Amino acid sequence: MHKIIKYVLIVIGVIAAVASFFMMPDPEDPEAINSAGISLMFAMTWVLLAVAAILALFWGLKKMVTTPGGLKKALFALGGLVVVFILGYALSSGDEAQAVVDTFNGKDIQPEASTVKTIGMLLNVFFFMTGIAVLLMIIPGVKKLFGK
Repeated sequence: MHKIIKYVLIVIGVIAAVASFFMMPDPEDPEAINSAGISLMFAMTWVLLAVAAILALFWGLKKMVTTPGGLKKALFALGGLVVVFILGYALSSGDEAQAVVDTFNGKDIQPEASTVKTIGMLLNVFFFMTGIAVLLMIIPGVKKLFGK
């Protein structure tokens, strides 16, 4: 199955490369973005992205279901993600959100406090996940360094 997918993706890549070579518009053309070549490249990008996403989801779910304890690990990971989102929302301040809304009062952009708080929550989640990723890279190295 993997060989078939690999060959299909190679064929799609070759078709895209040939199409991009022969169908590219003149760089001086102001309407170049609306040309058939660019539209084809965007379509190919979306097709490849959809194929990659569907296959990643399929193989991940298949491995999760067939591996002993895989479903339990996935539920723990999902629970941890929910906890991180709850912490991120709890730490995003409503006062700061209101300050941002007040700053933009009378300007062209009118953000709402809930939107600003949601953005703050997502930033907090990003920082938590980055911190967790860094710790998961550092801790095994430190254990290996001092373990020997």
